[in-house]
Amino acid sequence: MVASRRPRVQTGDKLMTRPLQAGDTIGIVAPSGPFPPERYQRGIARLQERGYRIREFLPPGPSRYLAALDRDRSRALLEAFRDPEVRAIFAARGGYGAMRVLPSIDWRQVASTGIPLVGFSDLTAMHLALLAAGGSSIHGPVVTQLGEQPPSSVERLFSLLESDALPEPIPARTLVGGSARGPLVGGCLSLVSRLVGTPYLPDLDGCILLLEDVGEKPYKLDRMWTHLRLAGILDRVAGIAFGDITSCDEADHTAMEVLEELAVSLGKPTLVGLPIGHGSINLAVPLGATVEFAEEGLRFVSRTR
Repeated sequence: MVASRRPRVQTGDKLMTRPLQAGDTIGIVAPSGPFPPERYQRGIARLQERGYRIREFLPPGPSRYLAALDRDRSRALLEAFRDPEVRAIFAARGGYGAMRVLPSIDWRQVASTGIPLVGFSDLTAMHLALLAAGGSSIHGPVVTQLGEQPPSSVERLFSLLESDALPEPIPARTLVGGSARGPLVGGCLSLVSRLVGTPYLPDLDGCILLLEDVGEKPYKLDRMWTHLRLAGILDRVAGIAFGDITSCDEADHTAMEVLEELAVSLGKPTLVGLPIGHGSINLAVPLGATVEFAEEGLRFVSRTR
């Protein structure tokens, strides 16, 4: 049974844990791949400089390309959510492996704790599972990326954790015009595509679909996009918001050229160039929040749906 013994406040129609403050405990988990110790320690230092206490729930490992065996990563994640002192949970790193532990977690119980899960990349699988279970989370830097982010990016992440205020809009370029408003859902295109047909993909009808990725050839991104379209998902979203598509280009064409052509063909309102994902700047955003397309880019209307 997942504990739920944290101070809660009413925000709109949803119960949320109170904002974090200095002295609170942040749990660190590794549900995906192994992580480099030096980068990890730099990220931990940034959390400690903010005044947070750190409690590590790191499984023994690694096991090949995973931080540990599935059962150990699952057990450590559940221990973090059950700990009555943990107020937020950060992933140490992405990589691969989060999908493998999805069936071993009761996501409705996890969502009921109200504890924000922070991460991106492979953590997209868990973000989507939380949204499907009625929860919410923060798409933002993992620990190994946190120590390399500029101060403005780090401050944005902390402001999301420490305040109920709406985030500042994120500048973007309009590719396909039109009005679009809905809950912000998504993350790494590779993970969104691979959860199609599983119970861990939330209802995407009317959502703003956030997509970013790294290290995928343009034709593979085309395949993932086409999978979403053939499944009928892209016909049902309100709009598309592209973050960074990093290290994906070929010598004679870029991944964004391909994705922009596909988005124009779809015809849904589309923003491109959001500094979200695997680039040098990864601006944190609350998934599940209501957003809309505006002149200044992506505007946040509410922290809830």
